[in-house]
Order: sequence, then C-alpha cells, then structure tokens
Amino acid sequence: MIDTHCHLDFDSFNEDREQVFERARLAGVKSIIIPAVDLKSCEAALSMHLRWPQVNVAVGIHPNSCQDFDDACVEALRELAGQPGVVAVGEIGLDYYRDRCPPDVQRPALRSQLRLAAECNLPVIIHNREAAADLLPLLTHHARSLSPTMRDRVGVLHSFSAPCDVARQALDHGYYLGFTGPVTFPRAEELRSIARQVPLERLLVETDAPFLAPAPKRGKRNEPSWLPYIVNRLADLHDLSSEKMAQITEENARRLFNLPD
Repeated sequence: MIDTHCHLDFDSFNEDREQVFERARLAGVKSIIIPAVDLKSCEAALSMHLRWPQVNVAVGIHPNSCQDFDDACVEALRELAGQPGVVAVGEIGLDYYRDRCPPDVQRPALRSQLRLAAECNLPVIIHNREAAADLLPLLTHHARSLSPTMRDRVGVLHSFSAPCDVARQALDHGYYLGFTGPVTFPRAEELRSIARQVPLERLLVETDAPFLAPAPKRGKRNEPSWLPYIVNRLADLHDLSSEKMAQITEENARRLFNLPD
C-alpha cells in the first residue's frame, strides 16, 4: 500500500513519529507521500525524505497559505522541485470554505503552480473545498497544456468529496481521485456511490493524516497505519479482495508519481 497524502511533518507527530513509521510498516504501508503546505513545510518534508527513503515529497503552497504568494515563491518552488524525493507539485488548489486567503489571491497562485508543474513534468496534488466551479476550468486548461508524456500523469484530486459531475469531469481530463477516511463514514453513501464508479486504474488511497481518521478511529489523530480501513472499504465497493485493491492502488500511485517498484 502507498499512502499518497499524509502530513507527517505536522507538529502532531512530533512526539512519536518514529513509532508512526513503524506502525505503518507493520500495517503494510510501503511508501508515504508528504504534501507541503508552504515553503517551510517543503523543507521539513525533504528532510524526512533524507531520513526515511520511503517518504516522497510534493512541494507547493496550499491555498490557505497563499497570502504572500509572489514570483519569489515560484522561484523557490522551482528550486525545491528539483530536489531528490520530489514527485509532485502540491498541495495546491482552491479553498472557499475557510476565510484565510481571498479567492482572487488563490487563483493566480494556483495558475502559477500549475505552470510550474507543467514545466517540471510533475503531476499535481489538488485541494478543492467548495471551489469546483472555479477550479475545474483551471484543471482542464492545465491537462490540455501538458506534453504527451504527462497526459497520463496529470495529477490527483485529493480527499475527493465533491459531487459526481465534478468526478466525471476530472476523470475525463486524466485526473486520479484520492479517497480518505470519509469514504468509511456511515452516512457517506453519496461518496461511496462515486467511489464505486471510479475506474480502478484511477483510484488512489490516502489518509490525509493527522486529519480525517476512518470510521473505527474517528475523532482520533489519523496515521498511515490506518490506511487499510480505506483500502478495505474500496475493495468492498468494487467487489474485490482487500489484497487486490491494495495492489491496484499501489500500482496506480507508482504510475502517477513515477515511484520505483
């Protein structure tokens, strides 16, 4: 299994990060991708790659951290994108739920980071919170702008939670969909219906730890060792064994992020 989105650099793991890694290993998690949320977390995630080679990194500035985004940020990200262990640009996107950064600041920051990803031949990890109407045209333009070699590795809409029509449009333009703990929640029937319709070759699993713990652990700090809860739920939805779903989503992650076997 590969946890394609986990914020292991966050302070909530400071007390037991080594133990978190060991529990993940014992649970069958072979690799973890840490998506940055700002320049400081880019550096923190890269330092973890040096310590734990099974960690890979996405560099980017989260929409809620874009208040001071400028050309210097782009240049810093461009340099970081060339570092060993970097496999994507992210976590980037739009967030209209939290009032931390105006939408008219978020959108140009996203456009700049999408251009950077295209220049660097890296997939993108996309955050979407109540912003699909503005986000989808930008993602469509990005997908169409890519070189032929990158059109099968466009990126992922992480922790997918939007309506079915958003899923269809994203899939039509080559994006993968990542599913997190909410797919296990008792009342998440609409989300499970969407997950059931996603082609197997476009499914990814992620924890988004420390957030969004799956139903049996809901309310606790999430961690990568709980990834099997999500794999098992998706396996049920697609009438597959958990082992087969783990294999499929691992292969998908390796293909999208160009990870070694």
